[in-house]
Amino acid sequence: MKVIVFGATGMVGQGVLHECLLAADVSEVLVVTRTPTGVTHPKLREVIHADFADFGSEDFGGYDACFFCLGVSSVGMDEAKYTRITYDYTLAAARRMAAQQPGMVFVYVSGAGTNRAGRQMWQRVKGRTEDDVAALDLAGYAFRPGFIQPRHGAASRVRWYRVAYTVLSPLAALLVRFAPGIATSTDQLGRAMLVVARTRPEQRVWESRDIAGARLKM
Repeated sequence: MKVIVFGATGMVGQGVLHECLLAADVSEVLVVTRTPTGVTHPKLREVIHADFADFGSEDFGGYDACFFCLGVSSVGMDEAKYTRITYDYTLAAARRMAAQQPGMVFVYVSGAGTNRAGRQMWQRVKGRTEDDVAALDLAGYAFRPGFIQPRHGAASRVRWYRVAYTVLSPLAALLVRFAPGIATSTDQLGRAMLVVARTRPEQRVWESRDIAGARLKM
């Protein structure tokens, strides 16, 4: 299986990349990034791409799945900029893949509470992104994790997030173990995405509990 990972320098993407490189049935991982990951592995190939609003020059043919983990917090961000990063970048990649590799698995990391008709800006933008990915000629899936525990060295690029995760680390482990409906971990996310890529389940929206339970299907 050949997979593509977006957002591999962020916390979620780091965790997903880690699981992809560990998976015996994954023969190649293409990381599309603006900055190098610093990771070296025989399976890994990196493409440095400057403009995430335009993937017309990239060849995504021959890949089985894309795990789109690119995202930012909406805190302090206006709707136009948040939409550009959250919606425009995702759809630019997804449309290119739908044109080159129709039917491939495309997993979009959304968020718990996403709702196209929601009261909060981020809910609406993510909801529209989910819907428009689903309308493409792809096997589109939306993952809606709640709290995410970083594992195996995965870390946020935002300093105060890193501090918060460090402080909350003992609580996070308990939440992941005993409250899968509201918390998951980066390794669970990666394994669940691989389950989806392997099995192409009918369920297209995966909440935190579904993501945690996916490891039982491996």
